[in-house]
Amino acid sequence: MSDFTSLADHFLIAMPTLQDPFFGQSLVYLFEHNPEGAMGLVINQPVDLSLADVLSQLRPEQEPPAHTSDIPIYAGGPVQTERGFVMHPPGSSYQSTVDLGALSITNSKDILTAIAQSKGPEQFLIALGYAGWGAGQLEEELKSNTWLSCPASHTIIFSTPPEERRSAAARSLGIQLSRLSHLAGHS
Repeated sequence: MSDFTSLADHFLIAMPTLQDPFFGQSLVYLFEHNPEGAMGLVINQPVDLSLADVLSQLRPEQEPPAHTSDIPIYAGGPVQTERGFVMHPPGSSYQSTVDLGALSITNSKDILTAIAQSKGPEQFLIALGYAGWGAGQLEEELKSNTWLSCPASHTIIFSTPPEERRSAAARSLGIQLSRLSHLAGHS
């Protein structure tokens, strides 16, 4: 019998000691976690791209709607950075939507078109790439105090400004990140 506990639908909050160029200061939403590994999206690192930029690359012959310049794109993780993922509440289904229970992930172009036409989901986060861990890798990182975990909040994902999301997730645990040491400790 296994004592594995899934952290799917949880946040991973990067500890101050995590100095990785990609994951330092990050907040990750884990959408899958099982004994074979874990997958998630970094949700607090907007890149210098908008949905208008992406649509211009996908359909250079069409001018994207003006409002798409205000829709940010996030660096979802260092794996497959050329692939886009749209995280949204369940209920809307597109060509390649995976319903994960609490949220859905879509990685087909039709959702981008629907969002551009204001016909897509009301709440969404668009990311390039994803974060992935092999079997046991995330568990080792948790043991070494690389991450804190807490249940995810849709309010933090969809309604909190990106620069405040990590702190908001930590506050949900009663923790002020500014009070944590940058030195790792192990008991």
